[in-house]
Amino acid sequence: MPGRRVLDVGCGTGTPVAAWLVAQDRAVTGVDAAPAMVSRARAALPRQRWIEADMRDLALGESFDGVLAWCSLFHLAPDDQRRALTRLVAHLGPGGVLMFTSGTSEGFALGVFAGAPLYHGSLASGEYRARLEGLGLEVLDHREADPGCGGLTIWLARRP
Repeated sequence: MPGRRVLDVGCGTGTPVAAWLVAQDRAVTGVDAAPAMVSRARAALPRQRWIEADMRDLALGESFDGVLAWCSLFHLAPDDQRRALTRLVAHLGPGGVLMFTSGTSEGFALGVFAGAPLYHGSLASGEYRARLEGLGLEVLDHREADPGCGGLTIWLARRP
């Protein structure tokens, strides 16, 4: 990562991802739509910045060296993912990197987590690539069904 400031979108409780970033001497701004998640993240890592916000409408008015949406973007419906990607890229500074996970193929599934319905969806890989490039990013890496990541697909792109 080129710098210290990371925006963790869909940060959840702040662990393990934000905690790992802090251990790597990164300054984390975490964003989650769920108040309970933001509260837990704030308790776990009180020196970092935590914001309750929806990634589809994110407008912090600042840029970051890295934007991360790990296991979060795919919980949105396709049109919402398209909208959120635009918002995430808007927060990248020059040379900044975007990393996110997606499913392995286009489609969706409904599951249950803690008794509540949980949406999982993905655009086609070609659409993710075209969207990233259309937003002015260079795709640096794309790993389909990465076994080290529970079979998720990993995307890494950079703003020139």
